[in-house]
Amino acid sequence: MFSDFPLLSALIWLPIFGGAVLLWLGEERGDAARVTALVVSLITFVISLPLFTGFERGTAAMQFVELRPWIETFSVNYHLGVDGISMPLILLTTFITVLVVIAGWDAIKTRVSQYFAAFLIMEGLMNGVFAALDAMLFYVFWEAMLIPMFIIIGVWGGPRRVYATVKFFLYTFFGSVFMLVSLIYLYMQTGSYEILDFHGQSLGMQPQIWIFLAFLFAFAVKVPMWPVHTWLPDAHVEAPTGGSVILAAIMLKMGGYGFLRFSLPITPDASRELDWLIIAASLVAVVYIGLVALVQQDMKKLIAYSSIAHMGFVTLGFFIAFAVYARTGALDGAALGLQGGMVQMVSHGLISGALFLCVGVLYDRMHSRRIDDYGGVANTMPKFAAFMVLFALANAGLPGTSGFVGEFLVILGSFQANPWFAFLAATTLVLGAAYTLWLVKRVLYGEVANEGVAALEDLNRREFLLLGVLAVFVLLLGVWPAPLLEVMGPTLDHLLQQISISKLVP
Repeated sequence: MFSDFPLLSALIWLPIFGGAVLLWLGEERGDAARVTALVVSLITFVISLPLFTGFERGTAAMQFVELRPWIETFSVNYHLGVDGISMPLILLTTFITVLVVIAGWDAIKTRVSQYFAAFLIMEGLMNGVFAALDAMLFYVFWEAMLIPMFIIIGVWGGPRRVYATVKFFLYTFFGSVFMLVSLIYLYMQTGSYEILDFHGQSLGMQPQIWIFLAFLFAFAVKVPMWPVHTWLPDAHVEAPTGGSVILAAIMLKMGGYGFLRFSLPITPDASRELDWLIIAASLVAVVYIGLVALVQQDMKKLIAYSSIAHMGFVTLGFFIAFAVYARTGALDGAALGLQGGMVQMVSHGLISGALFLCVGVLYDRMHSRRIDDYGGVANTMPKFAAFMVLFALANAGLPGTSGFVGEFLVILGSFQANPWFAFLAATTLVLGAAYTLWLVKRVLYGEVANEGVAALEDLNRREFLLLGVLAVFVLLLGVWPAPLLEVMGPTLDHLLQQISISKLVP
């Protein structure tokens, strides 16, 4: 049905065009801007659903492909397509954007049109990142999406928003420069900017190591990995609720996606040689950053550090595959890490987005994110407390929730590589429970702390809808991850075949 319809182009350009319409509406038409943003985001989400329903299982080939010449002099094409890695991330993007638009319905009072326009434009650019099969097109989308987030934090952020935006932009832009150099080098080797052509290119060990390190700078900052993670807590604390949700749920996943699309298949030998570096940094993130989260007094900062620790599971899963393959020689065991990392990316998008929305609900009422300003919220907001406890338990990896599935698969893969890796990785289940439940205890339970908490009103229908939808998907993925694993399976198996074969120049 959709073979002739440019589905991916619609997912990129419809929200961008919708953002332009919102800018044209201007500041005076705030209500019209809200309605327009919701309609455009809903249509974009509906258009994205055929990516799943029409996706052909059992093949690793790119689907819904669009190919047109763009800059013919340099062999740059407008080339789009999705596989089992990118398709779930596009669905996550379109789904979360709808929730972000609804979440900002009443919270945003100034520059309403510009606010929603920034999110719609960013949605289109993020879809472009996941769909691009031309490296230069990928780079254009990768860099362009920084601009709306820069504006969102800088205009609607907190008191230190300028500091946070500059730090965010410098970190992410600096890493991307190294990626651009690597892409140009690969173009000179292949005569093409096609990412799939890069996958088939044989390189010497030295060039592979340099390219791997260049990609590492770009993707590690975006994840973010320890020790280049310091921009994230500042960005989260200063960003408005919608900005924090998109940042945690989608933008952090682009670093993990970059490792799968570029680092592993293009430089498999260097990835195998330097897997210890990523594994070590990931384990530090899981353990050390979890301990840092324990002492936070700001709810957003605690969840931000929690995100860094949980994204450490993603990179651990991706690179533990090399250690498993080196030790056992079996691809089946190595697949566990890749599957766990991918499930963890999708799950973290849902859980972190839900937790930041919960903080936003409290902030809209109390205008404070300090944990000490709360206590006994469950007495006045029982519905809200039920949702927050669910998402907190999911964040801690409770079986039956999506937070458990990815972490369990990564721990299984880690055990096959080295039992000590599994032991250190499993500490996140303890630390995650410690800082998350400590947050819940101080905010939700006990006696009502003050008059502000006593005056709190429970969730309205809009807020209940947002948290309820996320709760359904967190539980659904937790008890029935099979559809996601089925979609990802052939693509991840193909990736394992790519990384198991040396691409060193004979």
